[in-house]
Amino acid sequence: MKEFPCQLYLISPLEVGGDFPVQLGAALSAGPVAAFQFRVKDVDQHEAAALAEPLQAICAAHDVAFIVNDSVALAKRLKADGVHLGQGDGDVSEARELLGRDAQIGVTCHNSRHLAMEAAEAGADYVAFGAFYPTQTKAVEHIADLDTLQKWSLVTEVPCVAIGGITADNAKPLIDGGADFIAVSNAVWTHPQGPAVAVKAFNALLA
Repeated sequence: MKEFPCQLYLISPLEVGGDFPVQLGAALSAGPVAAFQFRVKDVDQHEAAALAEPLQAICAAHDVAFIVNDSVALAKRLKADGVHLGQGDGDVSEARELLGRDAQIGVTCHNSRHLAMEAAEAGADYVAFGAFYPTQTKAVEHIADLDTLQKWSLVTEVPCVAIGGITADNAKPLIDGGADFIAVSNAVWTHPQGPAVAVKAFNALLA
């Protein structure tokens, strides 16, 4: 048995301006969320920081970890709770040196327990496997197997995140398979009844 139940990890849409802070506030008010990942593309660091700051304040008000995708420099600038690194986004030990021992550092490991073990040995706080399902959030180059998730959860205490096309309808096998977190984006932000309803639906599964 895992020490803690599976938890919800939200990933931002690429567009986080406009009324998105209101959507985020509604989502975080609807039920427990462990972390929120700030993920934007093709903007400079100054613009990214301006977009991030109100969202970071909302996360802090709800005691939700604020994680920056890809950029250790932006995470350091914002004094974020952590950073999530893709395979080409930098070294875990260098990120640790820049961000400090309390930072949460996650690493994308696709469908590879070997990459995950390397990340864990380098000091990553969690590893992410995926994509488990088709997703519109990004181009899928790697498909993950439930077996990878199950075996990882049996052999190590380093937490793992399941990611990729996860909805309230398909999340249960991943939860039962040993995921410590399920990472969700589109299923929350594009939910026809709004993000609060989506968060409640996921938490009903996780309870």
